[in-house]
Amino acid sequence: MSGFLGEIECKIDPKGRLAMPVRFVKQMPAENNSGFVVNRGIEKCLTLYTLPEWERVTRELEILNLYNEEERTFLRQFFRGATEVMFDGSSRILLPKRLMDYANIETDVILLGYFNRIEIWSPDIYDSIMNIDAAKFATLAGNIMGSKTNSQ
Repeated sequence: MSGFLGEIECKIDPKGRLAMPVRFVKQMPAENNSGFVVNRGIEKCLTLYTLPEWERVTRELEILNLYNEEERTFLRQFFRGATEVMFDGSSRILLPKRLMDYANIETDVILLGYFNRIEIWSPDIYDSIMNIDAAKFATLAGNIMGSKTNSQ
C-alpha cells in the first residue's frame, strides 16, 4: 500500500504533542525519516505531509506567478504557519499553538489519512464537514468520477 489510510480518534497532550497512531507509523514511507511538515489545511484543519510529499507539493506550486496578486495571496496563505516537525523518542510530534488555534484543536482530534498526507481535525468541525447523506455523496461521486472511470 502506498500512503496513509484510516480515520483515527486521538488526543493531544497538554503540551500540544500528538502521539502518532501505530497504524500510521507502520504506513510511513521508508524514505520519510520521521519528518513532516504541518500546515493549515484548505478547510479548518491541519495537514501533515511527509517530507517527500511536501517537496512534491511545493514543486507543483513553483509554477505560480509571484507577480499575480491572487496567486501570491494563495501562496502566502498556503505556507502560513508551515512548520517542520519530527518524531520524538515516543513517536510524538509537537503541533504549533498557532496552528492548533487556527483549526480549533484542543484535546480530542480525528486523524484522516489519505494518499501521502494526514489531516488533523477538531471532531466538531470534522463531523460538520463530513456529514453529508448518501444521496449527496452519490451525486458528488458521479459528478467527479463519472467521466474519469467506467468501474463500479
